[in-house]
Amino acid sequence: MGELFAQYNILGAFGLTIVLAVFAALGSLVLGTIAAIMRVSPVGFLNRVGSLYVNIVRNTPLTLIIVFCNIGFIVNLGLSFSEDIARNNIIWSILGLSWYHGAFVCEALRSGVNTVPAGQAEAARAIGLTFGQSLSEVLLPQAFRGAITPLGNTLIALTKNTTVSTAIGVAEISGLMKEMMEFRPDLLIPIFLVVAIGFVVLTLPIGLLTTHLSTRLAVKR
Repeated sequence: MGELFAQYNILGAFGLTIVLAVFAALGSLVLGTIAAIMRVSPVGFLNRVGSLYVNIVRNTPLTLIIVFCNIGFIVNLGLSFSEDIARNNIIWSILGLSWYHGAFVCEALRSGVNTVPAGQAEAARAIGLTFGQSLSEVLLPQAFRGAITPLGNTLIALTKNTTVSTAIGVAEISGLMKEMMEFRPDLLIPIFLVVAIGFVVLTLPIGLLTTHLSTRLAVKR
């Protein structure tokens, strides 16, 4: 196993996986929060747009979204963030991952909003709070607390789904794994063990932290 680490930059590949996961998590949180606000909005048009986004994205394969980011935006439309092809692919991978997982964040937050007693929203309106004020001061804080577990599950899924980025040439760990399997077929079992253990190391703390926070920050009824 030490031979693999000496021959290949495994830690660097896992580092890129972490970069993809962190930035995509932030992007999906922003997109998902906006979409969740649209879905609970009293404005019918915004509600329909939010629902359309969630229904289309959740039923579209992530690989298709990632590949479209490359072929559709970079190749056909010429939309590039950098002249460096590798960096450009990384940025578009982050955007594709954010776009996809934002739909799941949206549904997690919407389910969290639905756990807030209706009487609290009515009380907020009764004291003169606008929809935006009641959302930011009453509904969303409790929604985030109630949605910690599904948000944690989405983050775990996102971390594992970064492997799809290899479809457009991003050199994260799954891309390196293919290279190692091709050139070192004599070390297939160590290769699988390294990658599997690496993902356990990345995702297990997320699961433990999610369980701890969901218990500690649970909304008391």
